[in-house]
Amino acid sequence: MQEALRFQPVDAEPVDRSDIRVQARQLRRGPEAAARGLSLTIRGLRKAFGDNEVLRGIDLHIPAGQFVAIVGRSGCGKSTLLRLIAGLDAPTAGSIAFGEEPRAQDVRVMFQEPRLLPWARVLSNVEVGLGRERSSADAQARAERALVEVGLGDKRAQWPSVLSGGQKQRVALARALVSQPRVLAFDEPLGALDALTRISMQQLLERVWRDQGFTAILVTHDVAEAVALADRVLVIEDGRIAEDVTIDLPRPRRRGSAELAALEGEILKHLLEGSEDTL
Repeated sequence: MQEALRFQPVDAEPVDRSDIRVQARQLRRGPEAAARGLSLTIRGLRKAFGDNEVLRGIDLHIPAGQFVAIVGRSGCGKSTLLRLIAGLDAPTAGSIAFGEEPRAQDVRVMFQEPRLLPWARVLSNVEVGLGRERSSADAQARAERALVEVGLGDKRAQWPSVLSGGQKQRVALARALVSQPRVLAFDEPLGALDALTRISMQQLLERVWRDQGFTAILVTHDVAEAVALADRVLVIEDGRIAEDVTIDLPRPRRRGSAELAALEGEILKHLLEGSEDTL
């Protein structure tokens, strides 16, 4: 249990201590997947909206191919951090640098709402993720492959209105995957799903991440989800990284196990203690 949970100081320079573990996981995925993800380095990141400073001096390094979960109470700044990483907002100060200069399609975001076009069939919704490449000769074939990857190959001609909530999120995931992103950011993508569908989607997210080797960044309120999926859990408090927890457990992880429960308890304890400090 001691080896499964490692806290590292967050006030030092953003030195990565998990590259060896990440490389080992990538080798198990295979050389093609290992080359896909982009590394990410953040230094002195600040974001303010008027007088409200949401993020305060974030320093962080994420190795290529790592799965990172970000947790914290509502309003702590976790979704703001995700939007800055995805380029949807501009920082007030500081820098965000990828391991190499990313192309526009290298970073994709999957939101809590599927945001499907109701007037377009499922296949056309997935093709939207190709952007300008949508008109290419192999666009439809790529979209069909993405649908097969998420288990919806037989739904290509359906309208979004007839799909279940879980199926809509699978379409949204296929739309994000079709451009073969090297960084995939998830902003509470499973929050609106029922418990069983959520577990199924968690397993799907883990499978496509392991198969494709992209760098994954997941914002979630669900600490159990974070420790089940991530290599590393960041706890955000008051606009800063309060804890950086390495999850060293083999995959696939057994949900409901004593090891996962202990990890979840440690992180929840910190969140609850932080909550008491603000009272």
